Amino acid sequence: MSEEESTPQAETSCRVFYDGACPLCRREIAFYRRREGETRIDWVDVSAADYRGGNGAPDPETARKRFHVVSARGELVAGGAAFAELWSMLPGFRAAGRLFRIPPFSWAVALAYRLFLPLRPALQKLAAKGE
Repeated sequence: MSEEESTPQAETSCRVFYDGACPLCRREIAFYRRREGETRIDWVDVSAADYRGGNGAPDPETARKRFHVVSARGELVAGGAAFAELWSMLPGFRAAGRLFRIPPFSWAVALAYRLFLPLRPALQKLAAKGE
């Protein structure tokens, strides 16, 4: 992991695991990395040759299948809950992040993410065409 890809853990509030080999994921992470507060997040590309997981992080295969975040509390969350965790760390998204942590909103974002997953391959192809 390069210095550009990660900030020192002591200064971060959460760790975001993303698939840098996925064109859709790269675009989405680039969007979040342009937002205020992004320097407090440790951005981890799970497609990097040296990524192995462990120590509370998802293994590479699991990390490529779903979006994962290790919260400021040290809890590994995936899917819709991971987005709520990320959003809660970014000032412009904080209200949405807090809202989507509580039921029934947490259930809704989890369902939306599960419905998105089958569409992901087609969206990845579209994102790749746009690069």
